[in-house]
Amino acid sequence: MKIRASLYNETHLEYGVVTIPFPIPPDQYDSTIGMLESLDIGNPLARDCAVEELQGPCPILKRLEGTRVNVDELDYLIKRLDSFTDSELAQFQGMAAAKGFAEMTDLINLTFCCQQATVITDFTDLEQIGRDHYLNIHGGCAAMEELERLDARRTALDLILNDTSGQITPYGVVYDNGMRLEQLYDGCHFPDYKYSGSLMDVSLTSVHDARQTVFLSLPMPERQMERLIFRSGFESEEFARRTIQSCEFPQSLRSILDQGQESVFDLNRLCRACSGLSRQEWSKLEAAAAVTSPEDSAQLRRLAENLDLFDFVPDVHTPEEYGRHMIQQSGRFDYDSELDAFYDYEKYGRQRIQEEQGRFTEPGYIAYNGTLTLDELIQGDPAEQYQKEQAEGMEMGAGCS
Repeated sequence: MKIRASLYNETHLEYGVVTIPFPIPPDQYDSTIGMLESLDIGNPLARDCAVEELQGPCPILKRLEGTRVNVDELDYLIKRLDSFTDSELAQFQGMAAAKGFAEMTDLINLTFCCQQATVITDFTDLEQIGRDHYLNIHGGCAAMEELERLDARRTALDLILNDTSGQITPYGVVYDNGMRLEQLYDGCHFPDYKYSGSLMDVSLTSVHDARQTVFLSLPMPERQMERLIFRSGFESEEFARRTIQSCEFPQSLRSILDQGQESVFDLNRLCRACSGLSRQEWSKLEAAAAVTSPEDSAQLRRLAENLDLFDFVPDVHTPEEYGRHMIQQSGRFDYDSELDAFYDYEKYGRQRIQEEQGRFTEPGYIAYNGTLTLDELIQGDPAEQYQKEQAEGMEMGAGCS
């Protein structure tokens, strides 16, 4: 689902109007916030963006026109709706219309419970209506044998003819089935929700109040992360306990991240560097890590950013296998199968390994061909390291004062 929202500052109409796509594309997040700030709106805590118009395939959201919204709340809501099926979208719109919901907190919370309702948009298929209703009132799941025994047509007719609670809305006839609007979203802390494309889900929980938690799906724009942490009431990570809730990294790399000392910003930069890696590139990163032994996410990130400096042959573990690969498959030789008995694959493999100073690892053979030493490569830019050490020194000094 794509929504276009035209937003403005209602106290300064002379600033004009900006039109923003939702969900906000990650590569446009910083520029989007910059546009809003140029209108003196977009505060992470305030609903200060006046809505002139909302365009998209969810008409119920036009109720927000003429109101003020918070840009991050609107982005979260549209992400939730973007994952909905057509049936779930009908349930959301039907329940919002039946209950008169038009406030952002209610709309976000409705996305987590509207699936309990039954919304009939087409009365021609009673079997489907009956099955859908049965699933709605049983939490969305039922055993196959249970559904086979179900008289779906009778269930549908009983609902339509005997249940007087149905409400007619522009989105269908709505039966709420006793749905209650749970306050999962409190107007400040977004409920945990994994949107598409995340490599790692991380939570920050206050050391003083376990109810104060922010969930982050990485990678995400760094500025968005800063805003989410800020709106959740954290002054800094120092006052939060970090937990990796889920991680798509290979197991051999996760141990590097399990030390508990990693900043969420460091983890985010790592995820950004690893986003889009192919399966073979993940294996290559595992092999590079095996020969360099990175100690933290920053060092692992530098490997991910410099994978092109490594030659990697997957599933090769002996000099003979490497020699055979080089002669038969690398494309560097005109291999003649008639002469196969005359090739000394092991000897050639050992020669190449010695020249390349390569290593065998569990994922395969890897050789580094960069100009820096491997230690220099994973330690990073000296100026960056100096700045980090200076910042750490200032923090230690501040803590002692």
